[in-house]
Amino acid sequence: MAVMSPRRAAAQRDGQSLHDLLVETARKMIATHGTSGMTVREIARMAGVADGVLYNHFSDKEELVARALLEHVRTTEAELGELPVAGEGTLTGNLRRHLEFGLALHKVLVPAFSPLVGQPRVLERFAEISERSGYWRDRLVSYLEEERALGRLRPESEVDAAAALLVGYCHASVLAAVFPHTGPLDPPPVDSVVSAALHGIAPTEPEPPAGEPGAVAPA
Repeated sequence: MAVMSPRRAAAQRDGQSLHDLLVETARKMIATHGTSGMTVREIARMAGVADGVLYNHFSDKEELVARALLEHVRTTEAELGELPVAGEGTLTGNLRRHLEFGLALHKVLVPAFSPLVGQPRVLERFAEISERSGYWRDRLVSYLEEERALGRLRPESEVDAAAALLVGYCHASVLAAVFPHTGPLDPPPVDSVVSAALHGIAPTEPEPPAGEPGAVAPA
């Protein structure tokens, strides 16, 4: 008796597994409509499969959404292009590119992740399957560390703190646009932030001791 091969879904490409089809379908839905209101039935309908097929390939809906989110992050980063290489170009230009990359990345990802605040299981699954070393913040820290090792930054430069400030700028800028009540809609321009990160805000002359003319009183 001949054994019939499983019927392919209408949206399934040659050589594509149903697992990958479901992830790709959910990723496209996230890119188009976000994560709010995603249901198993809707994902299955878009993929052209029965509702129960999902559970043959994933432990639950949360795992599928988490894997689709990871693919959404990877696809977005790939579309944004390459980041600067330490030792090449200028520090100002390289940091500007990093900030432009971070802003564009957050504009895509924040709307996708924000509806999941009330779905911690999805976020937990995402943390389990994602590779921390691939995050843009970590790539920024690595870049700054390499520039410091090359002598293009001061040896005492606090690169972790500088990266936190730059990432915070991206968060604040995008969150203010997504949630207008959380802050102003006119963040400082990228070049101003780059200049502050590279040159700081302290005077170039030695700071006078407290109590002497020109000293800044403690808050």
